[in-house]
Order: sequence, then structure tokens, then C-alpha cells
Amino acid sequence: MFSQLFRKQDAIMVGIDIGSHCVKAVLLAKTNSGYRLDAVAIEPIPKGAMVERAIQDIEAIGRVVAKVRKRIPKSVNYAAVAVSGQTVITKVIFMDVSLTDAELESQIAIEADSLIPYPLDEVSLDFEKLAVNEADPSKMNVLLSAARTESVEARAGALEEAGLKAKVVDVESYALGRALDVIYDQLPSDAYDKIVAVIDIGAVITLVSVIQSGKTLYTRDQVFGGEQYTNSIVAYYNKTYDEAELGKTTRDLPPNYTFEVLAPFQTALIQQIRRAVQMFMTTSGKDHVDYIVLTGGTASIDGLERLLVDELGIHTIVADPFADMEISPKVDRTLLDRHRPQFAIATGLALRSFSSCHI
Repeated sequence: MFSQLFRKQDAIMVGIDIGSHCVKAVLLAKTNSGYRLDAVAIEPIPKGAMVERAIQDIEAIGRVVAKVRKRIPKSVNYAAVAVSGQTVITKVIFMDVSLTDAELESQIAIEADSLIPYPLDEVSLDFEKLAVNEADPSKMNVLLSAARTESVEARAGALEEAGLKAKVVDVESYALGRALDVIYDQLPSDAYDKIVAVIDIGAVITLVSVIQSGKTLYTRDQVFGGEQYTNSIVAYYNKTYDEAELGKTTRDLPPNYTFEVLAPFQTALIQQIRRAVQMFMTTSGKDHVDYIVLTGGTASIDGLERLLVDELGIHTIVADPFADMEISPKVDRTLLDRHRPQFAIATGLALRSFSSCHI
């Protein structure tokens, strides 16, 4: 099975987000007033160890996770991690409502053969019953998730290298949507019942997860991210990749970079987001999106949310998953403040310690 993907867990888990360029970690605790942030960490990944979201060097990723592990209390031994990209498939299927869990599992194994474009002996499967189908009460909506076993095992192996056990292997787009639970207070009070597009703009991949009333309506991965911005700086100003990355954060770039590099990238990014919104509306039958929540490292580009409001007319914010949380005094505030939007997926994974739900 999919590493107990949707099963309720008792032990506290650290959320480990293995991205294209960095590993991020978030550890949460439940309090009487909500959640407390007990630890965060972020470490860069060596070039070549990841290609898009596929692990190429398990030992190298394991060494990065081991560095992250040093910022997590030693008593925490379990982790939630996620898969994404072309190796992951999620579908809502319709099954007879009268089936027992055992019968459902057997039937899904049969159905999966026609739904998944990989040999079944190469994939890990899991499912969860959602709700009775509104159009046909004799059917149950069931969320089926499948991932290439090699992708699941690579992540579990990287965690083992660092002394952590993968207790949950989730899907990144669902972890991203789950993070919205701690971001709603940054949106208008009606946001829970409205259509919210959470868009994580990473280095290489942009993830889209559209949520309404706690339900995931749509997910999509797009190969587009901040790396294109960095590569433009490299090309224009004859810098190394590391110098360009540093220049992005320190703003130590030629005065005309705003017109030569930043503006064209912003235009391309807005086009990607517009296309994602249009694809959601086309496939879902919905005619609008009420709010956009930006996460990921590239979300921190100055003024991006204002540009989206101007161009798309949709209320947009840059997420801070920890805005309403108690922060442990052990947390490095400087590191936290520099990277807040990047911790959304890791936060959604950390929340799996407290909920067995599929989002």
C-alpha cells in the first residue's frame, strides 16, 4: 500500500518537503489554542541529486535530510513526506456504496489495472472513501492515489539515511491544500466556502491545488518556476548560478535588471497562473476563482500579489503558514522570516500528525 497514505497516525511526525532545490522541514504541536511551531529547517540540495521531483541520488538527499534532522528534536523519529509529478496519479472513482472495506479493496485492485498507465507491480496504491455520490446515491466517491513504487521507496530511503521513518507518504498537491487550514485567517472571513487556488511556485515545478469547503476540486503540476528567473540573470549578467540566486534575494543586481529580467519573468509567471485558472474552470465547470494563495520561494518576488490582482482581478495573498501560530523560542526566527512561504507543503505534511483526512 501507499505507505499508509491516508491512515490515521498517532505519533508526531515532522513534515519533510523534498523539493527540487531544497529540503524543508516543519514540526508542529497541538495546543489548546491551535498549533505551535516547534521547529523549522531548510537545506539546499546538491545539483544533480534531484531532477524536477525525481530523486537521482538517494544518499545525497539522505545527507541533506540528516542536516535538517539536526534541527529537529531527537525524540521525533517519524516523518511525513510527499510524492508529485508524472509518477503520481489521483482519480475520484465511483464504487458501489454497499461494498465492505475488504470488498472495496479487492474491487479497486481490479479497477486500477484499467485506470493506471503503469504495470500494477510497479505502483503503490491507496484509496479513501469520500462521500456518497450526490447524483447517484447507490455509488460512493472514492479517491484513488497511485505512485511509482520507486518514487515512494526513494523518499523513504532518503529519510532512513537520516534516521527517520516515513510513516506517511502523501501527495504534494494534497499536502499543499491541507496547509490552507492554517492560512484561512489571512483571507476574508468567507474564504472557507469560496473557491481558493493555492499556487506553490517552486524552483522548477508550480503546483496548483484548488479547494472549496475543505474539498480538493482540482490539482495540477506545471513545469515552470523560479529557476527560469535565475537562469535569465545568469545569461544577462554573466554570473554563476549561485551568484544569481544570491542576487535574487539580496537585490544586488544591475539597476536595469527590473526591465531586462524581472518584468519578463513576471509576465511569464502571470501567464502560467492565468492558464492554470482557466484550465481549472474548463475541467471543473466552475466559472471563477475567488482567492489565490501564493506559496513557494518564488512567491516572495516583490509585488507579485499586486500584479495578479491587477491582471486577473482575483484577491491574492502571499501565504504565511505560521502567522497565527505560537512560535517556540527554539525556532530560528531569522531563518523562519526569510523563508515563510516556502514552508507551506512541509506544514501540510506536518498536519498529518493530527488528521487522517485526504486533504
